[in-house]
Amino acid sequence: MAEWLYEDGIGEARAALIDKDEIVAMRLEWPDEATRLGTIVPARMLRGADATGRALVALEGGTEALLEAPTRGLNEGAKLVVEIVREPIAERGRLKPAKARVAAEGSSPAPGPDLRQQIASSGLPVTQLHPHQPDLLEQHGWSERLEQARDGDIAFPWGALQMAVTPAMTLFDVDGALAPAELALHGAEAAARMMMLFDITGSIGIDLPTVESKAARQAAAAALDAVLPQPFERTAVNGFGFLQVVRRRFRASIPEMLHADPAGASARALLRLAERTPGMGMRTLVAHPAVIARIERESEWRETLARRIGTAVALRGDAALAISAGHVEARYS
Repeated sequence: MAEWLYEDGIGEARAALIDKDEIVAMRLEWPDEATRLGTIVPARMLRGADATGRALVALEGGTEALLEAPTRGLNEGAKLVVEIVREPIAERGRLKPAKARVAAEGSSPAPGPDLRQQIASSGLPVTQLHPHQPDLLEQHGWSERLEQARDGDIAFPWGALQMAVTPAMTLFDVDGALAPAELALHGAEAAARMMMLFDITGSIGIDLPTVESKAARQAAAAALDAVLPQPFERTAVNGFGFLQVVRRRFRASIPEMLHADPAGASARALLRLAERTPGMGMRTLVAHPAVIARIERESEWRETLARRIGTAVALRGDAALAISAGHVEARYS
């Protein structure tokens, strides 16, 4: 039976859905309770609806959000209670603010469900992991999957996917040595599995091999349908091999998170490694200066690590290291 593995890490919560000894879905949550999906929070109108029909509100605490379908008569400065319906999404060079709607009448402010609560609502069993236990996430290939999400190079048994994150959509390019019709079928299936694995939603494009046969194009689309759970919408595979999928968007995908804050993502991974590094004395975290600066900026991370492992924590920057190539040095006395 499938089960969730959950870990309450430093600076992030992690979850992996394991089915038949393989990770089939991953989730990362970086704390931001004010804009978590489902959060109900007081807000104040900053401006009325624009040409898109959305207004702008300031949430309690100052974060801005777009208000969908604003109630008529709400003027600038008006107070209201809203519910977050899409979390903010960082893109290259800008942050798309969270989306909200007017909360149901009588709603009281409350945080939305956190990652632990979200995966528990699936009805599947949840196993909480701890640093002193065997590292079940790594045993199932957690770091390798994160590397795929970051770099976009994804092999599958009959070929390879190249994944690219753009402001408009996430794109998958399918390549391989099989006959075009067969590769299109397996490539569509592999792309669907990556959508589930990396929590990819919104607009998604799949560039399959060009196939002249309409029946072969329909078979490729059917292969995607057989893997990807509803709800979603898609086009047919056109004559150039392109297929577009649209999935309702609630938050950033894992590739988007890693691309938006690469130093932060690497810092969190290094803290995870430090929690599991054996030793008796001080731990020294060695990483690219940008990663070290990110940890220094979040003083609570370092303090939490020291408390959890029961010893002092030192930091050392090394410009020769790649962003993702940090390591931990431990003393044994």
